[in-house]
Amino acid sequence: MNVLEVAALKKHFPIRAGLLRREVGRVRAVDGVSFSIAEGETLALVGESGCGKTTVARCILRAQRVTSGAIRFSPAPGRVVDLAAVPKAALRPLRRHIQMIFQDPYASLNPRMVVGDIIAEPLKVNGVPAAERAARVLELLDLVGLPALARSRFPHAFSGGQRQRIGIARALALNPRLVVADEPVSALDVSVQAQIINLLLDLQDRLKLSMLFVAHDLSVVRHVSDRVAVMYVGRIVEVAPTDALYRTPRHPYTETLLAAVPAPDPARRGRRIVPRGEVADSAKPPPGCAFHPRCPHVVDRCRVERPNLIDLGAGRQVSCHRARELSLAGVG
Repeated sequence: MNVLEVAALKKHFPIRAGLLRREVGRVRAVDGVSFSIAEGETLALVGESGCGKTTVARCILRAQRVTSGAIRFSPAPGRVVDLAAVPKAALRPLRRHIQMIFQDPYASLNPRMVVGDIIAEPLKVNGVPAAERAARVLELLDLVGLPALARSRFPHAFSGGQRQRIGIARALALNPRLVVADEPVSALDVSVQAQIINLLLDLQDRLKLSMLFVAHDLSVVRHVSDRVAVMYVGRIVEVAPTDALYRTPRHPYTETLLAAVPAPDPARRGRRIVPRGEVADSAKPPPGCAFHPRCPHVVDRCRVERPNLIDLGAGRQVSCHRARELSLAGVG
């Protein structure tokens, strides 16, 4: 059963100019994205900065209204609601079922609140009695590997990794059906990143979490995700099981991203792939395939016809006219 189904999601931002602020164009931040997340599954949404992955996450959380498309979410087994169509007044009872882990563990915690109050705040907002809140806070601190004494201290007393553990505890307070993790380790040191990834893996096993993991670092994604969806200029270009995608990428952009992942063993370093040109402008994307100005495998059809996602079997979808004929070598 799917916890989340995103269908043809679009989010366009108007570009206004002149004295009357007339719309003169649109930034197509998200331009027809579709994917699903099954119960207990982690889907990684990856791509370069500016590709639209964080905007997708914000639309799912309804921090931003969508331009068009559907976001079908299951807050309980047998019940499905379209978050894109739900009136704002009806969102509050649904928010407890979708929680977020933020990118910056320093800015995401209120410096004027002690840790116990930070973790208990979603419980308090949702009417959980004080005695139950106190017990739940202790349970959550233990779950994320922090001592009980942490509940009486302020966030400034903790390291970045410890603050992120506090943020994870707060996200799990209400036993959400879906957790959206927006670059949850990108602001941390490499050694601390490993600790937080191991914590998330442990929580996945213990709580059977369903998670959308937004990231740009494919070396992190490999360890935490069941499937990977690769975005480029507002569209998904490849979806595949994690092992299959790393072993044999089928879209040239995915191959480029994987080639950029540093290899710790010099003997395993593959050839470096440097794409031509710059990332396409989402306000004026090129005709045809948005990646064609940078693609080493481009043909005339790529320049005039935009490819759709095609099913290659075994859970893999690719948006490339040459997907069936190309055999791209995996990296690492």
